[in-house]
Amino acid sequence: MNGDKNLYNLLNELDIQFEYIEHPPAPTIEIARQYWAGHNAQHCKNLFFRNHKGNKHYLVILDCECDMDIHSIEKMLHQGKLSFASEKRMMKYLGVTPGSVTPFGLIKDTEHHVHVFLDNNLQKASRISFHPCINTASLIISKEDFIRFLDYTKNAYEWLELY
Repeated sequence: MNGDKNLYNLLNELDIQFEYIEHPPAPTIEIARQYWAGHNAQHCKNLFFRNHKGNKHYLVILDCECDMDIHSIEKMLHQGKLSFASEKRMMKYLGVTPGSVTPFGLIKDTEHHVHVFLDNNLQKASRISFHPCINTASLIISKEDFIRFLDYTKNAYEWLELY
């Protein structure tokens, strides 16, 4: 399986079942969409931001069909001016490279630095999908198991009406 072996070990320890889909590199939703055909899951867009001082980082998880710009997200999150986090910050806090941002990277954030904002619309989904820390695969898990995963990481998260 492609991806972080520590992630797969943790999912097994937490008794989280997942469906594994291997595919060519899919760094964007547009590319990944073709590999999701026939899989019953809500696919997600994951955006990693930093505040203007660079001392706070946010992972925003949206329905993949959502088109939001950074200014709209700034207004909704009330966190001040945001910018996309650099590749160096992605690696430091999530252990991922651009095109592979995923909440599964939170296992690398042992200091629980990253705050997570979740699109309220995802609460309606029964199954959701994310990259397993690399963009050559996707994992589908139940929403309930995803919440258990988030609780395990101890990163703060909140559900918001993002659009």
